[in-house]
Amino acid sequence: MSLLPELRYPTLTELVRSARALAAHRPGLCTLRQVGASRAGRPLHLLSIGHARSAVLVVAGAHSNEPTGGPTLLAVAERVLLERELRRDVSWHFLLCADPDGASLHVTPAPRSLLDYHRGFFRPAAEEQPEWAPATLPADRLPPETRALTRVIDELRPYLQVTLHGTDLGGSWVQLTKDVPGLAEPFAKSAAQLHIPVETGASDAAGWPASGPGVHVMPAPGAGAAYPSMPDDARSSTWYHVHRYGGLTAVVEVPMWASDLVDDPAPHPDPARAMRRLAARLLRDTLEVERVLADALPRLDGVDGPLLRASQWALELVPGLAADWMRTPPADNTMAYVGSVDAFGRRLPLRAAAMLLRVLRETDDRGAQRLEHLVATWSNAFAERFRARWVPLEHQVEHQSRTVVAAALHARDRPM
Repeated sequence: MSLLPELRYPTLTELVRSARALAAHRPGLCTLRQVGASRAGRPLHLLSIGHARSAVLVVAGAHSNEPTGGPTLLAVAERVLLERELRRDVSWHFLLCADPDGASLHVTPAPRSLLDYHRGFFRPAAEEQPEWAPATLPADRLPPETRALTRVIDELRPYLQVTLHGTDLGGSWVQLTKDVPGLAEPFAKSAAQLHIPVETGASDAAGWPASGPGVHVMPAPGAGAAYPSMPDDARSSTWYHVHRYGGLTAVVEVPMWASDLVDDPAPHPDPARAMRRLAARLLRDTLEVERVLADALPRLDGVDGPLLRASQWALELVPGLAADWMRTPPADNTMAYVGSVDAFGRRLPLRAAAMLLRVLRETDDRGAQRLEHLVATWSNAFAERFRARWVPLEHQVEHQSRTVVAAALHARDRPM
């Protein structure tokens, strides 16, 4: 009988309860311990299975708006317990939630639509994200969640870190800090079996080489950035912390809603023109949110918090990003890439509007009505444009779990 809860997006309390049940089921093999605390004092828990020195670290909850990682982590842990071969000379370690404070603020555990998802949306500014804080802050200002994660990496020295991410709408892809030969085949096979599109031109990995469809490898130092204005550098993130021990990181992305528009390798007829058009729309939509914010700010005097900071941070990214799209040659000329950029350009102002709306609701501000309209209109247009179809949660979890296990097996055979 499975020790996992009913398959749905669990709360952090449910994640910890399930991990505790797994540990109690095999006390000689499993341990659950606290490895740190968040800025608000919430505990960070690590579930460990096995005692071998060769280790895999799986991290969930680095982005609070990407909830599939929690149930995936539990599913992989249960599989490791059931399949002795996965524990042969390897220990497995699972950080249940890297950002418990963020998880407490993203409040859409069972969204029925993109509008539902955005009504409770939260994703912190980069300096408040555990994995990305080192790319934006000096070492003496890193948040405790980041320090806890790097301490775990220093202790375990894993040959592989897998961090579980997701996208609201699109396809599945993998980002690797070093290549893992052989991973592309099982990844593609799993996606095809579960009817999940592979995001072959993911804007998050724009310009990166690919070892197979949807499997992107971080380019060598010195390679030009596809979006020069973007402030973060993956080489400064916690993804690269494992490199000091000869390891690598795999970032496994899976969609909540799927769209076949991000899985089309056909050449786009005019990608440069399309990028300019998407940049213009990005600026126009962002201006709508900025007008509401500018009107509301005098009435928000003294109001501060992660929602407002995150909304302002998202808005601040837009001018540079739009300039990149207008001035820099497209990193890819496929329909899939232009589709991925289209989705990215819709997300930024929509997310900024959604988080600002939550602030204005809490203060009963008159600007909330305008943002209600924008969030509803943009959410529905996003879903309609990309012909969004819900990916059953069991398929999200199964695909992400299979990819985690395949990465662990192939990376183990990879020369260090």
